[in-house]
Amino acid sequence: MSARYIYDHAPLGALIHFSDGTPRPPERHRRKLNDWKNRNGAGRLIAKEPPEHRPTYSFPGGFMLHMGDFGGAGTIVLRVRVSYSLDSTLAFEIAERPRAGMVRVLDRWAGRDELVHLAADEAAANTWLTHHGYPKAVLEVVIDDEGAPRPDERRAA
Repeated sequence: MSARYIYDHAPLGALIHFSDGTPRPPERHRRKLNDWKNRNGAGRLIAKEPPEHRPTYSFPGGFMLHMGDFGGAGTIVLRVRVSYSLDSTLAFEIAERPRAGMVRVLDRWAGRDELVHLAADEAAANTWLTHHGYPKAVLEVVIDDEGAPRPDERRAA
């Protein structure tokens, strides 16, 4: 699937796989393997950026994937997030959608939503919020058919 398909149909919190279609190099080729891992992997969809057109530049739009957190003893030191534009040549796939009843904890800034946590239910989301400081956080319950393409859209994609 294309990046446009992910932007249009994947809900926030979906697990997205991406690939450039090349085979994985052997472990002994560390540099090639690291380059390959940058173009092949998976992440959770946390934000969508709308297209933007200015006199000096044009941005086609895109989305951001959360790749992982690094730290220790319950403290996150580094949060890895990667942005992809809609004109990316990588192949994307929706590997998993959030289940109905799960709760998204969204941080709203600059008129956009960013997923900061995906909880199993509302009680877990409230517990998570008490331990993490997001004063403008909004809770959003996931519904059944959210972001799912209609049957006619599946054929067109």
